[in-house]
Amino acid sequence: MALNPKKSVAPLLLGAALLAVPATGCKVTKTQEGKVPEVEVSTKGGQLPKYDVQTPTVSVGSEKREVTVPTVKTEKKDVKVPTVDVKPPK
Repeated sequence: MALNPKKSVAPLLLGAALLAVPATGCKVTKTQEGKVPEVEVSTKGGQLPKYDVQTPTVSVGSEKREVTVPTVKTEKKDVKVPTVDVKPPK
């Protein structure tokens, strides 16, 4: 069985690149055509090993208990926070 990388890998790479570019604000210009390598895969023969697996029995449940938990008090304050200004290339 021979895989055609142009039909399987190239659309995934192109899709990932198209999704990443608008998120970063970069300007991308293609300067050269690309070519993916040719790949052949053989799927003849082979056998997976067999296993006899005995798993433990697990019981999950809940019960009511009294525990000490911390409480949090919030208040509003004016503080300086960082800002970022991104200007995409023209």
